[in-house]
Amino acid sequence: MSGAEAARLAEGADQGGDLRRTIARRATLEGVGLHLGVPCRLTFVPAPGGSGIAFQRTDLPGAERVPARVDQATLSERRTQLGEGERALHTVEHVLAAVAAARVDDLLIEMDGPEPPILDGSAGPFFDAIVEAGVVPSGGRVRYVELTEPVRVIDGESVYEAYPADELSVEVTIDFPHPMIGRQVAKFVVTPETFARELARARTFGFVREVEMLRAKGLIQGASTRNAVVLDEGGVVDGELRWSDEFVRHKAMDCVGDLALAGGRVRARVVAYKPSHRGTVTLVREMTRVARPTRPQEPTVSTVYGIEEIMKVLPHRYPFLLVDRILEVEEGKRVVGLKNVTINEPFFQGHFPGHPIMPGVLIIEAMAQVGGVLLLGSVESPEDKVVYFMSLDNVKWRRPVKPGDQLRFELDLTQVRGKVCKMRGVARVDGEVVAEADMAAMVRDR
Repeated sequence: MSGAEAARLAEGADQGGDLRRTIARRATLEGVGLHLGVPCRLTFVPAPGGSGIAFQRTDLPGAERVPARVDQATLSERRTQLGEGERALHTVEHVLAAVAAARVDDLLIEMDGPEPPILDGSAGPFFDAIVEAGVVPSGGRVRYVELTEPVRVIDGESVYEAYPADELSVEVTIDFPHPMIGRQVAKFVVTPETFARELARARTFGFVREVEMLRAKGLIQGASTRNAVVLDEGGVVDGELRWSDEFVRHKAMDCVGDLALAGGRVRARVVAYKPSHRGTVTLVREMTRVARPTRPQEPTVSTVYGIEEIMKVLPHRYPFLLVDRILEVEEGKRVVGLKNVTINEPFFQGHFPGHPIMPGVLIIEAMAQVGGVLLLGSVESPEDKVVYFMSLDNVKWRRPVKPGDQLRFELDLTQVRGKVCKMRGVARVDGEVVAEADMAAMVRDR
């Protein structure tokens, strides 16, 4: 993409102001995935205003759309992954970097495989495809994710700090014991123009010494010197660098892609030392915890309920009130709540003596109570209503919950038909999924 084209895209973003954007027409790219080595045809599809960014597997019958949000992310090695199992989407960071940098807010990304094509190893081809498709208003106002306070996250060797700001900037430091890399530092203010010029074409990189180990883990099955910068002890194998500091530029580009999981346009100054996909996803989770997604000239959709407010909405009482705090309520759409698990819970007396484990049915019950806040919080006289749960589907428990854990429940309203509502719920501890379920409920008079 030329500098003039990037400038026109940037100008369009400025003229669009706070209006949401999508693409004018479909755009398709094909190739093999980096880690799984599976061929994939990826298509960018225009989407209506307010729908957000979502992926959909077209090779799996009945596969639901997967929102590009941090609550869908799985902490995976060497890549950013949404979902788990056979329906998972792997290595989506380059695609998301291009979408975020082009300031596209509403987009469906169809894939007939589990992993986007790696192409030349950069975000450049995806960014070019979006620009060539044309970026147009989609309707509604942009949602910004703005910090209300600084955030600091440490994940292994990765250290992050994020500060409130009026625009997105990333400052990245890497340090590899290799003569071609060493310590590299770079800072970028992320606009369509700067992304196209400075970040989009920075390629993924790896070391010959790691190839056997990574392939034994089922990774880099589709990697080659045609789609990655490969380094041996002497330098670059079969190719040349696009910049002398292409390595830190690629890490910065990856950060832009992972930050897109915040669910809106991020306004923050992000400083990252030795960033990783796992670390950046952890940062985004913390940023979304302290940030409030807002729309210009519209009130925030986030609400916090303390225990007193929860007890005004839910009829449950000790020992069966299993919600301590509501972090976010988006009426008719979404709710996020917390349950602090302590050794004083009465069920630990018998489940199990000497090996306390929270009963799985009570984890789902707590999830349902958080969902009840979403359903009852918007009705008149909630004290006169009660929520009856009618069905549970696709219930899964991933790991035990023990005293000292904090359960974070995130539920999305997926369907409303008459008096019956359907919700999708996920429970996490320290960012890891511990349980999930689809549930149907009805609000009735007591």
